Amino acid sequence: MEGESSLDAQIESLLNIEKQMRLNGDVAGTKKAAIDIIQLCFEKRAWKTLNDQIVVLSKRRGQLKQVVTAVVQQAMQYIEETPDIETKIELIQTLNSVSAGKIYVEIERARLVKRLAKIKEEQGQIAEAADLMQESAVETFGAMAKTEKIAFILEQVRLCLDRQDYVRAQILSRRISPRVFDADTTKEKKKPKEGESIVEDAPADIPSLPELKRIYYEHMIRYYSHSNEYLEIARCYKSIYEIPSVKEDPAKWIPVLRKICWYLVLAPHDPMQSSLLNSTLDDKNLSEIPHFRSLLKQLITMEVVQWTALWNTFKDEFENEKNMLGGSLGDKAAEDLKERVIEHNILVVSKYYARITVKRLAELLCLTVEEAEQHLSDMVVSKALVAKVDRPMGVVCFQSAKDSNDILNSWASNLEKLLDLVEKSCHQIHKETMVHKAALKAL
Repeated sequence: MEGESSLDAQIESLLNIEKQMRLNGDVAGTKKAAIDIIQLCFEKRAWKTLNDQIVVLSKRRGQLKQVVTAVVQQAMQYIEETPDIETKIELIQTLNSVSAGKIYVEIERARLVKRLAKIKEEQGQIAEAADLMQESAVETFGAMAKTEKIAFILEQVRLCLDRQDYVRAQILSRRISPRVFDADTTKEKKKPKEGESIVEDAPADIPSLPELKRIYYEHMIRYYSHSNEYLEIARCYKSIYEIPSVKEDPAKWIPVLRKICWYLVLAPHDPMQSSLLNSTLDDKNLSEIPHFRSLLKQLITMEVVQWTALWNTFKDEFENEKNMLGGSLGDKAAEDLKERVIEHNILVVSKYYARITVKRLAELLCLTVEEAEQHLSDMVVSKALVAKVDRPMGVVCFQSAKDSNDILNSWASNLEKLLDLVEKSCHQIHKETMVHKAALKAL
């Protein structure tokens, strides 16, 4: 009791000093008195009194912004010193309520929210943690370091993915532009102009920009894996592969390059997939994993690929990738791989044939007639191929219908070629006649 009364007396004395300093407009003196009160409560381990004094100091009439900022920053240092989790949560919530709506302590509030969300997550309350994190729109904080902003948004995205809220995860991920990871960090920071807010340095626990880039693309891979968007997953792995720390270490880039190859093979055929496939095949590092080089080569070469032979060759690799720690090839991937091989074969057939019977097409694809028709129809609907099926005749025509202008142009071109040939023939006949006449005269 005596200890409590002496603490109250000391606080009362310091509050009077703080009042005098505040009314005199002495910023440094007011700040010192406020911090002394906070330190006194901490030294006495009077956590409830500490919470009360934080609220009292922030609500004093005409309280200075610098004092509120100093009080919040000082009290934040004591969060890890709390004796139990309940006291820690209570202190964080007190500081949160004090900093709410105050733009000059918005960074401190964001850091407090992040700490509280981490505690909630450790307690298994993922939804509450995600909701807490979404309250802070850190992208609008001018004074916060760029890396800290990115790390905070990535934490928001991760929590949304953990609670399987994929729509919100995508919305939050769009707040980060991938171009920000390519910024040159070696450049010296420009001195802020007069009137501009000074950007704070990021805390020591915030990862570097290349590390944040890796985390960002790992989150995006989790998001795209949900809807099996293989091409986007391959592009994410390609971005991770380009990180200098990954590219310098074979132990890191070989697993990533393997995943790039698999996901490019699984991706539906389109110009972007074809371009990435060719650029990956040109990569010198692919010679380190020749098995995958031959896989990509087969799907680029315009020849029919036998599914059974391909599957027997790569089945073990595929299963190994699927079972590996961090391997994200789903159960549906084997079916999709077969689908991609069939699509490749149909494209090859369309290059070599203008017309083909459905029966012969099915033989080339190692499918039944119904399955071949179904796959062909799917490709036509997705506009990956132009084809028409004459079902009564059982014939597939791969030629696209030409409009009248194209037909007239082709006729004009053919007539021009015909006249050129006639002219050349006439010239050759005339030449032979002249040679023959010269030979007769010589006799």
